[in-house]
Amino acid sequence: MFKNLYSKVQALAIKPAARIWLGVISFIESSFFPIPADVMFIPMALANRNSVYRLALIATVTSVLGGIFGYFIGMYGFYSIALPILKALNKIDKFFYYRDMISNDLTLLWGLLLSSGLSHIPPIKIVTILAGVAEIPLWQFILSAIVGRGLRFYLLAWLIHRFGDTINHFIEKKLKIIMIIVCTVLLGGYVIYKLI
Repeated sequence: MFKNLYSKVQALAIKPAARIWLGVISFIESSFFPIPADVMFIPMALANRNSVYRLALIATVTSVLGGIFGYFIGMYGFYSIALPILKALNKIDKFFYYRDMISNDLTLLWGLLLSSGLSHIPPIKIVTILAGVAEIPLWQFILSAIVGRGLRFYLLAWLIHRFGDTINHFIEKKLKIIMIIVCTVLLGGYVIYKLI
């Protein structure tokens, strides 16, 4: 099912209204949709290298707005909306794992917000809902979402603008590993800071 959905989302990248669809996918990915916006963003950016930063802006803004929507789902509709979504996406165990992780240290949620924005680990929708459940200040959530999602989309835009088609293989195979390493270093630094 997800493979079929993935193909359908990728096909939207060549439609005349592709930018609108990029905004829609970026929005819903941050709150409940299982396919990352990168699936549309990368082929669109490769086809429109002169507009990559405009595409990054669209993806960042709509992703942050979708994150705010996910935040409010977590805050006001956890049992009625979020729980069924998480169950349908088979993410309920991961959600409770991360909820238990932050229960002793709410500041760890900032690291998760940046990590999910950059690397999709944990999935962004889990963290946006979790932020709403934890009722962290909305402005702090928005700031973290802008930094995490902005870094991801603008880094992809810069790589595509600078290297074009030659970077596509690197993005598909290596970028996620590099993002995971960066997030691990950030979280490791945070843990060391807390222990000192």
